[in-house]
Amino acid sequence: MKLIVGLGNPGPEYNFTRHNVGFLTLDLYAKIHHLDWQKPKFGAIWTKDGDRILLKPQDFYNESGRAVQEFVHFYKLNTADILVICDDFDLNFGQIRYRAKGSSGGNNGLKSITSSLGTSDFPRLRVGTNNPSIRQKLGDTKFVLGKFTPDEREQLPNILQVTLARIEENL
Repeated sequence: MKLIVGLGNPGPEYNFTRHNVGFLTLDLYAKIHHLDWQKPKFGAIWTKDGDRILLKPQDFYNESGRAVQEFVHFYKLNTADILVICDDFDLNFGQIRYRAKGSSGGNNGLKSITSSLGTSDFPRLRVGTNNPSIRQKLGDTKFVLGKFTPDEREQLPNILQVTLARIEENL
């Protein structure tokens, strides 16, 4: 059993924000595979595709660890069987980086998961969202909670497709 976690914030006001790249990726996965999201379980919306569970925690981004921990314990998963998809404003827009384990790199969602699991030894895909001129004007918090620009939104489908391919490579 594999657990694929997309990080984001719940609620329509956060749709197409940089912090919701994980949710967007899993929504595309579910659409392509004709999967329906199930009612919340352990604080997360989830669906299943064979031996894969897709998970969108419904706590806010910085508190994602609770739902992840609940699913890990319920399904008796090893941390190596988890893949977390999150945004990274230190990576160039559209750049994707895989790590089998490592630090949070300042990402509060990863910090929450690390704290809840008691380890940072879980795989993650970081999707670059950096736009230096906008980030400098808004500051980090408003930047990650901000919507993608029209140009970025135009590029998103390709970036999400590449992210899905990286999921397949790393599971």
